[in-house]
Amino acid sequence: MPASLCGTWDMISNVNLEGYMIALGIGPYIRKIAMKLKLKKIIEQQGDHFIIKTTSTFRNYTISFRVGQEFAEFTKGLDNRHVKSLVIWEGNKLVCEQIGEKKNRGWAHWIEDDKLHLVLYCEGEVCKQVFKKNVNE
Repeated sequence: MPASLCGTWDMISNVNLEGYMIALGIGPYIRKIAMKLKLKKIIEQQGDHFIIKTTSTFRNYTISFRVGQEFAEFTKGLDNRHVKSLVIWEGNKLVCEQIGEKKNRGWAHWIEDDKLHLVLYCEGEVCKQVFKKNVNE
């Protein structure tokens, strides 16, 4: 069984967010703001149902899904696209494939060395983010 992703996580590193946002077609003004943000992830799980909240001082995004069940997702506040998403476990990684206008789009979350790792990818661009568990938990 994979390690629990549940908890509140604070971003400690963010590599190639701008390249990823360019691949999504996000304009320069929003990219400039996004590059300065320190994100927080709040992950809740009940069985195979997950709620992942990404929060910042600029925008918040919440996704709710069941592992193994395809769902329609509107990436409101991100790139504002409609995609079909499917999240599955691949070993210890929670992996999402997002089918829509953009090719090879998705993400993966996993725990390594007590840190939450997130890889976001779209059309060949890869953003790597690392989060540490909030000490107030």
